[in-house]
Amino acid sequence: MHEYILNLHMHTPYSDGTGSHETIAQAALQAGIDIVIVTDHNVWVAGLQGYYTQDEERVLLLVGEEVHDRTRDPQKNHMMIFGAEREMATYAREPQRLIDKANEAGGLTFLAHPHDPEAPEFHEADLSWVDWEVQGYTGIELWNAMSEFKGLLKNKLTAIYYAFNPERVAHGPYPQVLQKWDELTQAGRRVVAVGGSDAHAMHASLGPIKRVLFPYEFHFQAVNTHILTEQALTGDLEGDRTLVLAALRQGHAFVAYDLPAPTRGFKFTAHGMGKSVWMGDEISCQHGVTLQIKLPQRAECRLVRNGETLETWDDREIATYIATQPGVFRVEAYLNFHGKSRGWIFSNPIYVR
Repeated sequence: MHEYILNLHMHTPYSDGTGSHETIAQAALQAGIDIVIVTDHNVWVAGLQGYYTQDEERVLLLVGEEVHDRTRDPQKNHMMIFGAEREMATYAREPQRLIDKANEAGGLTFLAHPHDPEAPEFHEADLSWVDWEVQGYTGIELWNAMSEFKGLLKNKLTAIYYAFNPERVAHGPYPQVLQKWDELTQAGRRVVAVGGSDAHAMHASLGPIKRVLFPYEFHFQAVNTHILTEQALTGDLEGDRTLVLAALRQGHAFVAYDLPAPTRGFKFTAHGMGKSVWMGDEISCQHGVTLQIKLPQRAECRLVRNGETLETWDDREIATYIATQPGVFRVEAYLNFHGKSRGWIFSNPIYVR
């Protein structure tokens, strides 16, 4: 498998961001990531997908869309759509119909920022997902970097502090989102988790204090989604887009916070009955399954089964567990960074049936 760093969920002046697609591509090149997916609100921007290069480096820029019903009050149910390759905002009023139409178009659907608390001091409303009866979506945005920042905005003083110390914001996905994800997968659904930056590069001011809130390049060094593809990307837009979307659809991916330490090289695999599988795959527990975890460096590692921590290893780089019962198994890893234990890696599950 070939690993690539993907940053998804970001905005340009076509909706409420400040940087162009070219600016985003340049920031991605500076940050050293491989792929970005731009998701402007209720508009699919054609003609800008492709490879952007600088010297010997290249980044693949894809265009998706973040769709929501602008007429709904309060605003809820934002959905990211990748790969539909056409405008989908027409169906924004009914989330289930939106999912169905995206599926018909061959697209992927992810419930954006499932928990997005209000920040009344700054007149920011709660934008959480609420329609949990929908079916047929690809996955959820497990960790949204801007939603986490928004949840910290208790007053103007904390806003100034985190605006000037963005490296101290991230702690991990909201516990409510982790719990909901576990509930969904335990109910028999295949729900792929991704991490999104929700980058806007917003220009903010508070009296004489002016600041770009989290430039794109900072976002690209923080919360990312790493994908695993069966073939290497070649530089061909159509073929490479197909590989990227297939990895996301299959859950061959993990959510990573790359700022404390690089997460490239993480592996979570299962082996049994002459078969080996990756994150997102399914395997039979007959005669036992060996789960293998490899971290890029020593850290706290937790193996979670059906939403409950099954095993914890401290200061470990490699861990093994023999599973003899079925369940939905996933991995969490934590590192100390700026004096606190912070989420570092959250794998997609291996489904042991």
